[in-house]
Amino acid sequence: MEDRIYMEVGMVPYQNLSGYSGVVAYGIGADYILVQFDDESIYLYTYESAGKEHIERMKGLALEGIDLNRYINQFVYKKYARRWRD
Repeated sequence: MEDRIYMEVGMVPYQNLSGYSGVVAYGIGADYILVQFDDESIYLYTYESAGKEHIERMKGLALEGIDLNRYINQFVYKKYARRWRD
């Protein structure tokens, strides 16, 4: 299922309003968020892996274009469901 999610979600460029984020893109689903970093790795965070409150906060930060990387490092760093690396 997770591979299907990765293939179906269109990634959106992250605005990076602070200018210091390692996040370059994201994809939002009903109960998950995909986050792509500048090393081309992509992480899937789900309600199940990180909790609904964290996922919803991450979605909001992604849409705002600021503090997503900081939030991930502070609250959900290793709580991803899947990681892809090229």
